[in-house]
Amino acid sequence: MRIWDLPVRLLHWALVVSIAVAWWSRDDLGPTHENTGYVVIGILVARLVWGFAGSHYARFAQFVRSPQFTLGYARSTLGGHAPRYLGHNPLGGWMVLALLACLGALSFTGWLYTTDMFWGYGWLANLHKYLGWALLGLVAMHILGMLWTCWQHRENLVRAMVTGKKAPPSGDDVA
Repeated sequence: MRIWDLPVRLLHWALVVSIAVAWWSRDDLGPTHENTGYVVIGILVARLVWGFAGSHYARFAQFVRSPQFTLGYARSTLGGHAPRYLGHNPLGGWMVLALLACLGALSFTGWLYTTDMFWGYGWLANLHKYLGWALLGLVAMHILGMLWTCWQHRENLVRAMVTGKKAPPSGDDVA
């Protein structure tokens, strides 16, 4: 069953590559790091647009749940009986927002550092660096959550993000 459309998959993997290149080039603030930041800004804008105008499972309204609902889902996950979701589960939905927000702040601080007004400010460089480390932590949590969900529901989510397909719903699927 097709869940993730081509734009979602392309934007996801483009972010993976861009984050890796930005991390690799973090000590050389030359054109590679800066241009990668601009690519990330473009990807973020495209993902935000697609989050409101894209296909069903790409839309934020489909996977962003209330904090109360998400906490209930987290409790059921820790209890080992969380329902399977075809799209993002509630924790995954909030992780998408956290990753996009962190990338947005990281891109913004990086861009500010290229302006005459903010060039050379240590506090801005430190904020950019700490946001980079926060992003790395979020990515690690994202990967751990994905692995946990793969194990809990016996499905390959990496393959689903490559092919766009997941197994059709069974009796315990929610969305």
